[in-house]
Amino acid sequence: MMTGLTLAAGILGACFGSFLNVVAHRSVTGRSWWGKERSVCESCGHVLGATELIPIVSWLIQGGKCRKCGAKISVRYILVEILCAFMAVTIFLRWGISWAGLICAVGSFGLVVNSLTDYETGDVFDVFALTPGVLCLIIRIAGGKWAVLDGLEGALAGWGIFAAIIVLSRGGMGWGDAVFMAGAGGVMGLRFTLFSFYAGIMLGGFYVIIMMIIGRLHWGKGETVPLVPFLAAGVFLTMIYGVEIFGYLGGRILSPDIFSVTWPFSAVN
Repeated sequence: MMTGLTLAAGILGACFGSFLNVVAHRSVTGRSWWGKERSVCESCGHVLGATELIPIVSWLIQGGKCRKCGAKISVRYILVEILCAFMAVTIFLRWGISWAGLICAVGSFGLVVNSLTDYETGDVFDVFALTPGVLCLIIRIAGGKWAVLDGLEGALAGWGIFAAIIVLSRGGMGWGDAVFMAGAGGVMGLRFTLFSFYAGIMLGGFYVIIMMIIGRLHWGKGETVPLVPFLAAGVFLTMIYGVEIFGYLGGRILSPDIFSVTWPFSAVN
């Protein structure tokens, strides 16, 4: 049973990854990702059939090329599908079928689509950033008013941190990052949002240092690095390890009797 559910989580995650690839790419190019528009080869316009749309499998079988014109299909597509499959399996193995698992699933796929749009064009769409947070606030209703309040505090903290940075830096950072963290805050709650921010900034800092060492980035030349992918990584790491991290730091986990998990319907004190 466990093996079957884990496999199902991976397949579902890969399918969502394929869908989110389409959502992100069409959004940044100004095309509709809903309705009757079919998926096509970006080079020749060939309408993709069902056998060409199987997540991960189709890309591998076709060797990363269009079946009709032979044009290369970006490796990004299969990498995102694999990433989402990994995230889904990780969430399931960590939280199982639970409220926490549901919130992580909703929140994590929001992390992916926002990371893709920020990476591709530097844009963060408010609807993609805020929708996961709103949905998770609704889910938190099952945990009572304190769970909802924690989500609202997380959203305010996530937005407020970046709002302060933007004001102090006089526009040195975009408001899209603030909106993204507001949505993530609704998913994570107050303290997990703060730790997610810290983890994301640290990951981004390590990346910049490494890129500078190998000569891919240069200090003072106005080069930019998309921040949302690193913030998203920080959020996901906190989803999986946040409870243990706070426990290691001496936190006391309070778990209501009606829930079998300690998060998201508990306070970390």
